[in-house]
Amino acid sequence: MRFEGTKAYIAEKDLTVAVNAAITLERPLLVKGEPGTGKTELAKQIAEALGLELFEWHIKSTTKAQQGLYEYDAVSRLRDSQLGDGRVNDVANYIKRGKLWEAFASDKKVVLLIDEIDKADIEFPNDLLQELDKMEFFVYETGETVKAIQRPVVIITSNNEKELPDAFLRRCFFHFIKFPDLETLQRIVDVHYPGIKQDLVRAALTQFYEVRDVPGLKKKPSTSEALDWIRLLVSDDVDPADLRGNANNALPKLHGALLKNEQDVHLFERLAFMARRNGG
Repeated sequence: MRFEGTKAYIAEKDLTVAVNAAITLERPLLVKGEPGTGKTELAKQIAEALGLELFEWHIKSTTKAQQGLYEYDAVSRLRDSQLGDGRVNDVANYIKRGKLWEAFASDKKVVLLIDEIDKADIEFPNDLLQELDKMEFFVYETGETVKAIQRPVVIITSNNEKELPDAFLRRCFFHFIKFPDLETLQRIVDVHYPGIKQDLVRAALTQFYEVRDVPGLKKKPSTSEALDWIRLLVSDDVDPADLRGNANNALPKLHGALLKNEQDVHLFERLAFMARRNGG
């Protein structure tokens, strides 16, 4: 069972090495990188490439580790007991399985994605240490131990919003997805938009990297934003010649696909004003 990338996902060699190392060691793969560099998509492509079912657990700031295991609905059980419902005699009727339980219960190997773990409370990773290490947990309400039938391939993503505990990191294989260079990003564009005019791609990517390199930019545009922007350029049939030149001279065409806050828009407006003034 080896991952080599897919037709729809350009995976650099160091990334495929990391994925296969995590599979061999049977440890979670912790993937960090800028937002929009394909961390979440990686789990989907691993599942597709290996022919495995994918279970996705998307973490929010309010998510608790227990929700990944199971949730006990005591309120519904109390209500049903007041109504004389016979289901109250079996507590299992009021337990909702979480994504970890579903992955553990599968009789086939699966891919489990724990997406953006750094969004949760700082204690969240620690609360999953034993479950991810031993691949089992105890259900107190029923007295049963849930153990993984087949150890899943676990992919954990982080945008580096907060540091993760050392004890958690020790149990993971780590990989940082670097932002792609121009050649790699061109290959990604070609995969998503086969047959696209290469002169437009070259002009667009040249300006894209110029935008990313502007000093003081609060949010650098990501790979996914580059793809959206190029799609708009193609849709509007923009002449590649209109994109050439230094990105400091003016706002990029259709800049709303690249610049996502007013500070960065104002930065480019100031740069354009200064360029015009100096030119005059």
